[in-house]
Amino acid sequence: MGKPFKIILSIIAAMFFLVAITLITLPFFIDPNNFKPEIAAAVKENTGRDLTLTGELKLSIFPWLGISTGQMVLGNAVGFQERPFATLEESTIKVKLLPLLIQKIEISRIVVKGLVLNLTKNSQGVNNWSDLKSATIKTTSPVINNAVKPDASHALTGLTIGGIAVENALINWDDQRSEKHLLIKDVNLNSDQFDYDQPVAIDLSLVILNQETKLTQSVKLTTALTVNEKLDTLVLSHSDLQTILEGESIPGKFLTATLNVAATALDLAKQTVNVSGLVLKSKDVTLTAEIAGSSLDDKPSFQGPVSIAAFNPSEVLKQLGIAIPVMQDPNALTKSAATFTLLATENSVDLQNLLMTLDETQIKGSTHVTDFAQPVITFNLTADTCDVDRYLPPVTDKSSRPVTSPAVALASGASALPVETLKKLNIDGQLSLGKLKINGLVMQDIQLNLDAKNSLINTEQSAKTFYQGSYNGSLAIDMRNQTPTLTLNEKITRVQIEPLLKDFKGEAKMSGIIDASAQLQGQGNNTHELKSSLNGSFGFLFKDSVVKGFNLQKIIDDAKALIKEPAVTVNNKNDQTLFSNITGTATLNKGLLQNNDLVASSAKMHINGKGNADLNTEKLDYKLNTRLIKTGATATEPEQLHDTPINIAIAGTFSKPTYTLDVAALLTDENKAKIEKFIDKNQEKIDNIADKIDKKLGPGVGDLLKGLFKKH
Repeated sequence: MGKPFKIILSIIAAMFFLVAITLITLPFFIDPNNFKPEIAAAVKENTGRDLTLTGELKLSIFPWLGISTGQMVLGNAVGFQERPFATLEESTIKVKLLPLLIQKIEISRIVVKGLVLNLTKNSQGVNNWSDLKSATIKTTSPVINNAVKPDASHALTGLTIGGIAVENALINWDDQRSEKHLLIKDVNLNSDQFDYDQPVAIDLSLVILNQETKLTQSVKLTTALTVNEKLDTLVLSHSDLQTILEGESIPGKFLTATLNVAATALDLAKQTVNVSGLVLKSKDVTLTAEIAGSSLDDKPSFQGPVSIAAFNPSEVLKQLGIAIPVMQDPNALTKSAATFTLLATENSVDLQNLLMTLDETQIKGSTHVTDFAQPVITFNLTADTCDVDRYLPPVTDKSSRPVTSPAVALASGASALPVETLKKLNIDGQLSLGKLKINGLVMQDIQLNLDAKNSLINTEQSAKTFYQGSYNGSLAIDMRNQTPTLTLNEKITRVQIEPLLKDFKGEAKMSGIIDASAQLQGQGNNTHELKSSLNGSFGFLFKDSVVKGFNLQKIIDDAKALIKEPAVTVNNKNDQTLFSNITGTATLNKGLLQNNDLVASSAKMHINGKGNADLNTEKLDYKLNTRLIKTGATATEPEQLHDTPINIAIAGTFSKPTYTLDVAALLTDENKAKIEKFIDKNQEKIDNIADKIDKKLGPGVGDLLKGLFKKH
């Protein structure tokens, strides 16, 4: 038995030696470059593209079966012929020979150098790589007897890759449809040895150049990748992504951000992904999230809780180079935070269970955005309290503050935005606010409804509590024509005017209860144009009102006393006139308010008035015709008025009105004779008396008296 056994061993050894010699010497007898035409033909047959092998092919057999290439060029798809799809300077791949006998693949380190990919999407949305997905290699398959199952022993039992290295790769991305062009350069990828179900360390870096924005983004990623044997489950753990955005348009010329993810699990079979422990940091803002995705290949959707930690918005804006205007409250815009549940698809985002704070304001609700190309926004939000004045410029003189209203404020805010931006708005939402302060005015239980689409903006706003009364208003802006038009309707009911004026103007020259309404129209591209073009009508009713700094009865009494004896009395800053009712209507034409039917009643007099007020200059030009009540009205008889009317002119501005009495209308023939006699005796004092009269009753009255009696 010994001799046959030795013979068998000798034969095996000889065969093994012969195979080894053959494998070692085979590359010297077989030149892979001779097969370049066949390789190119196979690629052409299966992809329809031309492959040009300009570099030298090198073959190794034992112990590694491998090939290394020189320069290769793969042609582009039909219709994309300007430049090749891909070029490669050098590549190497080797497979260990003996493990193949037991269905194991052991690949040495894969090295790819100088790869250039030219990825293009044309104006029709067709890309130059979609045809490669459908390309298949044609092979001749043996006939399999259906009754015989494949031998499981021939299945692949393992795969090992010694590592992957991609050096200095470059990707040109050209989207002709959206006119976006990106150059991704200096792409370097390194990975450790790969084994199934074992984490593999990966290090990736690249630089992205945006030709349109002139921005450069540097990206660096480190992570550990685990892949199962079926290649349908991937896990990235301890991922660390760092980016630096640079450019002249970036404040400080650069912006950094880091993204850390504890684990990202991708299940290709179930088309799901789970992201846990996500932390995004940029400047002083930190965002954390837990995200789950599903239907990745068909209709991808993502959901999960997101939290933005408390930060200082002012500091972030400063770091971004954005100037912050001086505000009434130096502590405004210093605290903000948010939490919400994210629901997102490839073309929509939904923020549910939103809880956001801005300084002392807390906002709750939800918002939804669809169609990112032309966003459609819906929202339903509730806020507890908001002091808008904190964020407005300081006010040094409240008395000079122009008259405004909620609808006017909305119109002014809208006019500050570009018309083209307003035309594109597609918003439907509502905001409920517990308490609002703006321009000193305080409102409670506020409701705002906003509907904007097709170049039309409509708002409805109301305040259930507005200085013990209520407010309702609406605003419509039509931008379908070249010049936007505005329609405004507002109404206040049983509003206490004194506290309103104190909050708005700093002082109140009137008290009482007011009911008022306004219907206005205007057109223009900015606040000035809108204000100067306003047309419309007003109606108002004051009840139990008091006009302060204006004692009509005293003016009349002083005038009568002056006629009898020209003496000057001191004005009393506490002068006031009480009215039971003040009513009237007014029209507005190009910013000029005209009122012709003012009616005011008090216990001793009845007043009719007319005049105008310029909203652009706030100047007044008004005439009051006052008649004293001789006998009060009874159940059967109307009031009786004295025959002599008393005329008063009101001029000046809204904040500083002046009052002038027409004394001449009070004079009788007897009084005229007394004054003429007095002037004859006191000719030298006439000018002094006229000056005193002017100071008492207003400029021009002294000249009026001198002119009346021809004493110049």
